[in-house]
Parts: sequence; structure tokens; C-alpha cells
Amino acid sequence: MAVSLPTNAAGTPKPALSIGQLFNMSFGFFGIQFGFALQNANVSRIFQTLGADLDKIAILWIAAPFTGLVVQPIIGYISDRTWHPFWGRRRPFFFIGAILASLALFLMPNSYMLWMAALLLWVLDASINISMEPFRAFVGDKLPASQRTTGFAMQTFFIGLGAVIASLLPYIFTNVFNIPNTAPEGVIPNSVKYSFYIGGFIYLAAVMWTVFTSKEYPPENMQAWEQEKKQSKGVAHAFGEIVRGIGAMPPTMLQLAIVQFFTWLAFFSMWIYTTAAVAQNVYGTTDTTSKAFQDAGDWVGVMFMVYNGVSAIAAFLLPMLAAKISRRFTHLLCLVVGGIGFISIFFIKDHQTLLLSMVLIGLAWASTLTMPYAILAGALPASKMGFYMGVFNFFIVIPQILAAAILGFIVKSVFNDQSIYALLVGGISMIIAGLLNVIVKEDHAETAKEITEDIELANTAAD
Repeated sequence: MAVSLPTNAAGTPKPALSIGQLFNMSFGFFGIQFGFALQNANVSRIFQTLGADLDKIAILWIAAPFTGLVVQPIIGYISDRTWHPFWGRRRPFFFIGAILASLALFLMPNSYMLWMAALLLWVLDASINISMEPFRAFVGDKLPASQRTTGFAMQTFFIGLGAVIASLLPYIFTNVFNIPNTAPEGVIPNSVKYSFYIGGFIYLAAVMWTVFTSKEYPPENMQAWEQEKKQSKGVAHAFGEIVRGIGAMPPTMLQLAIVQFFTWLAFFSMWIYTTAAVAQNVYGTTDTTSKAFQDAGDWVGVMFMVYNGVSAIAAFLLPMLAAKISRRFTHLLCLVVGGIGFISIFFIKDHQTLLLSMVLIGLAWASTLTMPYAILAGALPASKMGFYMGVFNFFIVIPQILAAAILGFIVKSVFNDQSIYALLVGGISMIIAGLLNVIVKEDHAETAKEITEDIELANTAAD
């Protein structure tokens, strides 16, 4: 059966990009993940410092998934219908999201009341979503099928690199520059404040690099695109089209969605409860004003640095494994290993040994950021790439909303405020997600051919 290659506006196949071009189009993710990692590693710490009870933290975190649920499909839908000769299709959203997110990063550590921090989490997460969602569609827009795995792997590399540095910043400020990680009750420590200031600058600078060094292809058929754009005016029409699009999801997308549900339930439990769990289970404290609690918060940054660092390295190794055993079985293996990493945290009492658990979780994170999107990109219509990438995010944020709604109650009422049990639940959920990859349908022969070509192109460009 003949396969039609994705084309540019002239109708010719999209050319393979050089390593430098892949670098430019992916570097913005370094800044996005810098901000995202600061949020994940420190927001629970900020909430507790400002007086949030342990069982309320999960509810406060509901801002993150809810904004993703609303923002991403809308941004995807709008960006599919956007075109400007200079700004292109996705880059306007990179630009707007970066400015808003950077402002939120500067303001967040200056919160003086809990409601202010909670409000800024809504603003920060919505802004991150505005710039993040189009980056996924950007790969599908610009790259031929043979380079998509490398494209998503390059994004994963920058996601890992940005998160490594961001997660480690509070620890570095305290242990290298002797900036205090403690402060009076209700005041956020300077080590956290300075980390967020640097994060705001890096977020903006990295995204602007991609905005001004990468170009986009115009719609393949400009006349047909203009006609569709005219017909899709109006909020009611847009909402109806979004609903119809969800009902017409490709089968592969639905299969992956089930895997994503259990995967992200696990990761969200980690982001919410790791600081409290490590403080209780390893450092033996729940007192947010104590040095032991703040030391635990700093060490969680180191732990998050490790899993993100592993993911940055693994991003370029996983495609070789996928070429041998398929993307879906690579994802299965990595998620099961990650689930074991989650469960191991329950049994470990030494803070340094926890880093071994994070190595296992890092493999799962690398696969989560690469394999589902590489599988999905080939199953989506090019004209709706942004929209469906946004809809796919539903199955990331719905489990997060569920976790935010019930984990706090479970931790308080069932586990007697022992946060470590939330990570145990997360580990079981991740193993279930891994095993569910057996239902995902994928043409391994075609996948192996694409990935092999992908690796050969990368090697040739490197030479």
C-alpha cells in the first residue's frame, strides 16, 4: 500500500531537518520545563509554608489539571486555525505563554497568603499550557514520519535538562551559596525565591530562542484552509467541533488514553506528596518551620533532578530499544520499572538511597514524554494535529483532577496523614498503566523502519 508523505505547501515531502534545526525548534522546551519543574518540586512546599493543611494540598493543586483540561484543546483548536507569514501557526502561542508564565514565576515566591499562591498556580499552569501544547503539534507539523521519534526525543532531552537544573536550584543556593532555606513562619525562604526568579528569566529566553530561530510551513492547501477557517467562526461552532472531534478520536488515541490515565495518576501523586512523604518517612518531621522539613524539601529537588536527568539521557536510548521490540513494549517495560521505583520509596529510610528509586522513575518519565506521542503522531490527521494533541491531554489532566479530589481525603482518612502511602498507590497505578500497553495497536514493522531511518538520519547529521 502506498504511503503519502507529509508535505509542505508546495506539495513536496517535508525535508529531514538537521540536528541544529531540531535543537532550535526544541530548545524552548528547556525553558518550559524549567518553570514546570520549579512548580512541581516547590509548590506543595510553598503551600505548606503558607499554612495549608496536608489534606488540603491536593485540592489546591487542582488548578494544574483543570487549566490543562480547559486550555489545551482550545489552544490546539485555535492554533490549527492560525497562520501569519512571520509568526506562523504555533509560535504566537509559544510567545504569549512564555510572557505570562515568566511573570507568574516572578510573583509566585512573593505570595504572602495561601489564596495568592493558589491563584498564581492557576495563572502559571494556564500559561505553561498555552506555550506547551503547541510544541507537541510543532513536531507533527515540521517533521517527516522518519524523524518524529527523534523530534520527541529531542524535546524529552530538553525537558530533562531543564528540570534537572531547576529542581536542583534551591539545594544549590543553600548548600553552595549558603543562602538560607529557612524563614519565619509564613515566609517563603530566599533559596526558593531566587530559584523562581532565575526560572522566569530562563523560561522567557529559551522560548524566545525557538520563536525567532524556527520557521513553520504554511497550510498545505491554503485555499481549503481559508475556507474551513471561515466556516468555523463562532464560539458555538468551535465548541461543537471540539465535542465532535472527541467523539471521533482515532482508535490508537483511545487505547493510549487508557494507558495515560493510570500513568499520570502516578506522577501527580509524586508531585503532590513527595515532599511531605520524605519529610515524614525519612527526616521524621511534619513541622514546616523546622530545618529538617526544609532540608527534606531541598532533597526532593535533588531527587527530582535525578529522575529528570535520567530521562534526558534515556530519551536517546529508548528509540533504539523501540526499534527492536516496538514503541508500545518499550513503554510497557519502562512504566513497570517506574512503578517498582515508586513502590521502593515506601521501604527506604535513607535519603541517599532514594536516588536509586528516582533512576527507575526517570526511565518511566522518559518513555512517557516520548513513546505515546511518537505512536500518536502517525495516527492523527495533519490538519487537526494541534487539536488532537490538546484532546490527548484530557487523559493526562482527568487523572490529575481525580487525584486532587480524592488523594487528600484518602491520605487523611485511610492512611492517617501518612503521605508515603500516596506514592505506594502511585506505584501500583503505574504498573497497571504499563501492562495496559498490550491493548495498544501498532505496526511494529513500519515503526522499526521509521525509527531505524530516524537514527541513521541523526547519525548522519552528527557526522
